[in-house]
Amino acid sequence: DRVVGPVRAVKDAAEIEALRAAGAAADRVAAQLQSGDIPLLGRTEAEVSADIGRRLIDEGHHRVNFAIVAAGPNAASPHHEPGGHVIERGEAVLCDFGGTMHGPGGVGYCSDMTRVVGVGSVPADLERAYASLLAAQQAAVASATVGATCESVDATARQALTDDGWGEWFIHRTGHGIGIEEHEDPYIVAGNDEALVPGHAFSVEPGVYVPGKWGIRLEDIVIAGADGPIPCNEADHGLVVLD
Repeated sequence: DRVVGPVRAVKDAAEIEALRAAGAAADRVAAQLQSGDIPLLGRTEAEVSADIGRRLIDEGHHRVNFAIVAAGPNAASPHHEPGGHVIERGEAVLCDFGGTMHGPGGVGYCSDMTRVVGVGSVPADLERAYASLLAAQQAAVASATVGATCESVDATARQALTDDGWGEWFIHRTGHGIGIEEHEDPYIVAGNDEALVPGHAFSVEPGVYVPGKWGIRLEDIVIAGADGPIPCNEADHGLVVLD
């Protein structure tokens, strides 16, 4: 890791295009989720997870790496394993998914994104928290400029949520690098004073997790560009609530 990690962390132009293509394919699945084309009500988390996985393949990925589906209180666990819980009206469903898609020379590059969809309605406190989460995530993305440190991007997201009263429920790092693996350098976390350089690719994914109630996360892949952050995901960032 100490030898190849720093080399792999900086992507060239072809790798950036591969990451953007994978991100666009994941965006198309997210759009299907947000439009209601992927049914949620009355299905188990595992059934929805399998459906999302199939659609990632249909949209061009050659492998599904994960498809987390967590409904209601289950979403308070950031890495919940989708199971037999049947999704009910009034629950918010957190969907975090990604896969690997062939890139330059046949090497696979990864996607990773998270969106939250409500079914029928969502709790009022969750709706308030989501507004804060969206602002925090967008502020962190905007701060991810060349020369900014990884820990400063984490601090931007964390401070925004803290200022709105949600900081104690943000219980994981803001992001991780991504490329031919889902998790690689650089890590967007407190204590990492590495400065971003052009070609660094990473997730920005703050979350709020209230035990026993609900959890929300908003995640995009971002590339540090010479002219500013380059987002790889453009699917609706709002809290979509489906009937």
